[in-house]
Amino acid sequence: MKNIEKMTRLEILTIKLKTLKKEHRELDTKISELADLSSTDQFTLRLLKKNKLSLKDKISRLEDELTPDIIA
Repeated sequence: MKNIEKMTRLEILTIKLKTLKKEHRELDTKISELADLSSTDQFTLRLLKKNKLSLKDKISRLEDELTPDIIA
């Protein structure tokens, strides 16, 4: 049987963080594009902004988990 490398928890969290940041940037771009259109559905725009905020919260939690607390 082959020796399969397992990813560490830190590596998994780092990849997840990068993915969430990418999604956040893409959502930001989409929101900006829709906001520039005069015929934009406000409900859709509000929903996208809510999703973007949710992603930001997830990113913050992951960054907190990856960054150890240092008590001075």
